Amino acid sequence: MHFVFAPLLSACCLPVLLFAQTPAEQDSLYVLEVESGGLRPKVLHAEPLYIDLIRDLGARKGEKEWNVGLGLTDNQVFDTYEALVEYEWAPVDRLGLEVELPFTFHFPIEEGMSAPGSRLNSLKMAAQYTFLVSEEQSTSMALGYIHEFELPEFSMYGSTSMLKGHIFNPFLVMAKRWGTHYHTLLYTGPVLEAINGMDMHQSWQANFNFHYMITGTRNFIGVEFNQEFKRGDFDMVIRPQMRVGLADNLLVGIVAGIPVERENQRLSTFIRLIYEPGHKH
Repeated sequence: MHFVFAPLLSACCLPVLLFAQTPAEQDSLYVLEVESGGLRPKVLHAEPLYIDLIRDLGARKGEKEWNVGLGLTDNQVFDTYEALVEYEWAPVDRLGLEVELPFTFHFPIEEGMSAPGSRLNSLKMAAQYTFLVSEEQSTSMALGYIHEFELPEFSMYGSTSMLKGHIFNPFLVMAKRWGTHYHTLLYTGPVLEAINGMDMHQSWQANFNFHYMITGTRNFIGVEFNQEFKRGDFDMVIRPQMRVGLADNLLVGIVAGIPVERENQRLSTFIRLIYEPGHKH
């Protein structure tokens, strides 16, 4: 991974020296660009890359975004490849909507070992409403809901129902920017999974995020702490990450996953390509 991270990290950390403004002035101008313009109030926050938001906090009508994600997780006896395609948009101010297709492919590490079947995990639909935007405190809060229609493995198509179950996930987001560089965000809520209308599995997610945004840019470096509590069990994956702007409306995010306890999952990587049609700098 060093050969991937090193050049991108160097690129995102290069100071913007082509302008006459000081770094403090560049930061102030960039924050002003996002938060003003005669539109409804909005606070600039860094959005996590692995457990991402439905839309920017304080989303404004007409904003939209395409995401494509690719990931690899090393498990004990098989490798897991994940892919996703999602579209998110804001039909009105402060309301974000999203449709996502997440795929998972499993391959045994050695011949003779077993692995789960590959599948389109679900049809995922979500909404998020920002109910608090405080420019004075640089704080935003939102409530959201994700509903997933779970689908069976590809090998089961035609021999079983196409609807495996449902996942219900209401959540709360609280974010604060400290000055012009530092960003914190908490994303938390219960996850209820109903399989075949009978079995019910419950867990609780608490995802804490810390990011540092590079002077005068949309680039950042940071870390996610993805935590899950389930039936007395606790799992956490630490995900250092970085986001780099390739063009005015195109960004790439790179994430590494480090499990605190390697019960089943080992190291992982994830890349997210973010395209914002119609975005103007």
